[in-house]
Amino acid sequence: MAVAASLVQGVYILERDRQEKREGSNALAPPWWTFFQFQLLRPLVDDVDSSIFGAIYEFRPSSSQCNDTIYTSPRYVIAFRGTLTKSHSVSRDIELDIHLIKQGLHRTSRSEIAIQAVRNMVATVGDSNVWLAGHSLGSAMAMLTGKTMAKNGMFIESFLFNPPFVSAPIERIKDERVKHGIRFAGSVITAGLTIAMQAKKPKDLSVDPFVALAAWVPGLFVNPSDHICSEYIGYFEHRRKMDEIGAGMIERLATQNSLGGLLMGAFGKESEALHLIPSASLTVNITPSRDFKEAHGIHQWWKADLQVENKLYNYK
Repeated sequence: MAVAASLVQGVYILERDRQEKREGSNALAPPWWTFFQFQLLRPLVDDVDSSIFGAIYEFRPSSSQCNDTIYTSPRYVIAFRGTLTKSHSVSRDIELDIHLIKQGLHRTSRSEIAIQAVRNMVATVGDSNVWLAGHSLGSAMAMLTGKTMAKNGMFIESFLFNPPFVSAPIERIKDERVKHGIRFAGSVITAGLTIAMQAKKPKDLSVDPFVALAAWVPGLFVNPSDHICSEYIGYFEHRRKMDEIGAGMIERLATQNSLGGLLMGAFGKESEALHLIPSASLTVNITPSRDFKEAHGIHQWWKADLQVENKLYNYK
């Protein structure tokens, strides 16, 4: 976890180095990967603003450590940074944030560059030798890439830090009964709309599109004080509760669709709700955060006093 987070941080600093023209011995990014015996294979560059949004790292352990680490480490890690609030890249990053909110990240040129880079690497070395990592907007990019590969039967180990969940922040409601009531009503409405929309199409309701993705179990790392990603906690727990009360079939329909996506589909607009996934290893940071900046930051994931809880959710 700390290694993957550090490699993502390396991408942030790579772009800062580029913006501030720090090169050679003045560059600040290399220690973020060399400390863990990775080398930068190549950066991933946005075709619109020429900013560095990702990086491909190669693991190069020393000969003395090779036998100890070769079986627990990837050969390559492809990492993506999130939004940088610096003038040289912020406009493009915010543009992509808006595409994400509108469920259209998959239609952007940056996502095409990312997916192609992963496809090429997997075709060369195999999916078991590649890890994906990302933070915030970058975790959405990694999520999109991982889902795309999983649909084709290639399951890449993924570390997604503070992944955006595009939804009302229901998880922030303190009253558990109110929270469950809102989620239950939302599930019933979403499932009903799903059935109504699918009735207009020659589509078999018994076909479950989540089944193809179920074997992909990305690692999600979330903070309950971060409203951008905390909804994942409720998303998976609500699915479990719906199964317990015998409403699993309703939730199976609801969990695969978002109200926004259904409405866009009704108007003939293609969308993909990245945040809807069947399985995950969910790690929650239960260490108190001082503010939103700390709760959403990448730095929390390598702190010495980090306390976490982990749950595995398998779609059945």
